[in-house]
Amino acid sequence: MKKVLHKLSNFKIGTTLVLIVLVAIWSTPTVGLLLTSIRSQDSAQSTGWWTVFTNPLGTDWTLQPYINAIQGGMLDSLLNTMIVTIPATVLPLIIAANAAYAFTFIQFKGREIYFASLVALMVLPLQSALIPVLRGFVWFKQTTGIQLLGNYPSAWIVHSAFALPLAIYILRNYMLTLPPSLLEAARMDGASYYQIFWKLVMPMSIPAIASFAIFQFLWVWNDYLIAFIFVGEQKPVMTWKLMRMLGQYGGGWQDVAAGSFISLVIPLIVFFSLQRYFVRGLTAGAVK
Repeated sequence: MKKVLHKLSNFKIGTTLVLIVLVAIWSTPTVGLLLTSIRSQDSAQSTGWWTVFTNPLGTDWTLQPYINAIQGGMLDSLLNTMIVTIPATVLPLIIAANAAYAFTFIQFKGREIYFASLVALMVLPLQSALIPVLRGFVWFKQTTGIQLLGNYPSAWIVHSAFALPLAIYILRNYMLTLPPSLLEAARMDGASYYQIFWKLVMPMSIPAIASFAIFQFLWVWNDYLIAFIFVGEQKPVMTWKLMRMLGQYGGGWQDVAAGSFISLVIPLIVFFSLQRYFVRGLTAGAVK
């Protein structure tokens, strides 16, 4: 017994050391980017960021890159990114939750075929659908006179459409783990499908909803392609602004480092606020 406990103790120590090494390796680029963003331009161009550890007092510290990023319109681009990201996260969650509920608890003909076809859409490359989607928006403008391209709703629609297959897949797998007896009891008490959905299924599915919300929020927040094509330069998002700050010859890389750290604040708040649901939502339904 003592040998087993000793082996387990050594295993835990070894695992902890491996994790510490991995975290150090993973964090090195981030630390370097942070130190670069608070050094003067001359110091950053003449010496590497790691030299600050040998001579921290001899380094010219400055917040000028952050001032440049804010004066360059970084805060406005963050606001535009929020306007794109929040609806593009909430909208697919609402649609996917209803669809997952139907695929899980409502019997209809061809349910498994429809679900398999929907899951197959997850492998569809986003880039291959951009031209058909653009042609669809042009047709919509010609038919109704409503211009979606260059406005926020076009990005909401595209982001939501590409997020739905994964969202439905995650939420359905989680809903399969819910106790059927509880839902059947509610149905026997006279609750309708939508009463069961809003009062039972949705509250119990919070871990899966939060897990997908993290994925979707981070994907939309860091997206450049869809926002640039469907929203454009008139309402620049954060990724487009960072690219413009870099300049034609890369001279603004310090401002980009500062702007990157400014843009980190909101995603970190979202992640840590929903972190407790993350693992539960992803692992539910994995083991039967």
